[in-house]
Amino acid sequence: MPLRIAVLLSGSGTTLQNLIDRIEKGQLGGVEVTAVVSSKPSAFGLERARRHGIPGHAVDRRAYRDAHAFNNALHRVLEGCNPDLLVLAGFLSMLELRERYVGRAMNIHPALIPAFSGKGFYGERVHKAVLDYGVRLTGVTVHFLDEEYDTGPIILQETVPVLDDDTPETLARRVQEKERELFPRAIQLFADGRLRIEGRRVRILPTEP
Repeated sequence: MPLRIAVLLSGSGTTLQNLIDRIEKGQLGGVEVTAVVSSKPSAFGLERARRHGIPGHAVDRRAYRDAHAFNNALHRVLEGCNPDLLVLAGFLSMLELRERYVGRAMNIHPALIPAFSGKGFYGERVHKAVLDYGVRLTGVTVHFLDEEYDTGPIILQETVPVLDDDTPETLARRVQEKERELFPRAIQLFADGRLRIEGRRVRILPTEP
């Protein structure tokens, strides 16, 4: 049976599109996107899902008084989708794992965690902070979720050089290129049963002979 993933997003859905394209080309095997859930009803990611015949669901964060009430509604939707793995792709709300999704929810961050991460560090804010600080290397991190922002066990990391003439926009483009490679790779490792969480570390198991 294919790995059933639910993609959680809040915006345009470029990461979703990348996953769909790779699945259709056979570059991401044994994986199926069975649901897309957005915290914003206007998110274009829902339209991408519709175009590919994937059930889309909007759980409007603004309609709920607090994060807990929002998560109650979110988990009701997820229960109906019954995914094997949650893939957060630009999802801008805190997800409560509620035991069911511990070790079964992944996020990608456009920097090398623990640098330039945590609450408030997302999108262009990350790249501007990288440039303001003057570091020579940034990168991409794929990690499992825990109950805080960007603190879960790290699955994969790769670096991206920061160039002297970079702007937040040019740096973002190169980081996004790396994201398009790294996130599918992490999902494939999960689908192949090759990830094992050991405390703060994620061990990548060798392929079976």
